[in-house]
Amino acid sequence: MARKKRRYELGREPVYTHLAEVRRKIVRVRGGNYKIKLLRGNEVNVYNPKTGKSEKVRIISVVDNPANPHFAQRNMITKGAIVETNLGKVKITSRPGQHGVLNGVLVK
Repeated sequence: MARKKRRYELGREPVYTHLAEVRRKIVRVRGGNYKIKLLRGNEVNVYNPKTGKSEKVRIISVVDNPANPHFAQRNMITKGAIVETNLGKVKITSRPGQHGVLNGVLVK
């Protein structure tokens, strides 16, 4: 039988992280837990598979975003986005709108 959504079934609007000075938002979620949403970010924790080391570097620009081609033009960062850094191109592996942090892996 068709019915409306209950309050506990409602979702939230997705958070699309933009390339700018860091800004986070803390949201209370179901069960009393908290989620940190990254609204804007400009640094990424880059893992280099060859050396096995990680370091924090600044993002220059968003090169490609397979989630939506328009996201790259608007400098929006989601999981899977390719960003340009001083070390080279990096693929984002975290979900910044859900995890509140930008992690990535160096790609060739």
